[in-house]
Amino acid sequence: MINTNEIAKNVANDLLQIKAIKLSPSNPFTWASGLKSPIYCDNRKTLSFPKVRKNIGAAFAQLVQEKYANVDVIAGVATGAIALGVLVAEALNKPFVYVRSGAKKHGLENLVEGHLEKGQTVVVIEDLISTGGSSIKAVEALREAGAEVLGLVAIFTYGFEAAENNFKEAKCEWDTLSNYETMLEIALSTGYIADEDVVQLKIWRQDPQNWLKE
Repeated sequence: MINTNEIAKNVANDLLQIKAIKLSPSNPFTWASGLKSPIYCDNRKTLSFPKVRKNIGAAFAQLVQEKYANVDVIAGVATGAIALGVLVAEALNKPFVYVRSGAKKHGLENLVEGHLEKGQTVVVIEDLISTGGSSIKAVEALREAGAEVLGLVAIFTYGFEAAENNFKEAKCEWDTLSNYETMLEIALSTGYIADEDVVQLKIWRQDPQNWLKE
């Protein structure tokens, strides 16, 4: 049986080591949304490190095989999870498709790219879960294409309540290889951050919109 706790720790450690996750409470990052954040996560970096890439692909494949043994097709969410999804599909010897963020403006105007038959079961691969909005759009696109989405698996989640609510509303099961709490534990134990940083990182996660506001 898969040891999810061990995988969560190993993946968190890998993401910190290759700086796919950067933590800087004293000098916050600005997300594309304009949100100020003490953390920045870019899991596309995992593709540049063969050992990390291999470990994540294997963990994904193991989780999918154990939880969704009857999956027909693996789907990646564009653009960050296309390559990750291919790794999983290759490991499981399954067909692969990917879901665009928006339909093409020409040709067949596809939203789902690749060969997908109505009624096929699909597991979606994602790189990161924030609120889950873009992931659920991909799930809905696959459903509209006639697929039965068994669930979604991502590398990492910030653990926002909004994500829990959104996936529940969409009636979509989801899992992640690692998570925010495990990452903080590993970051502190390895000296990546200090105790006072952990306090700020936990405050941010509770109310990211109002973090740093007086």
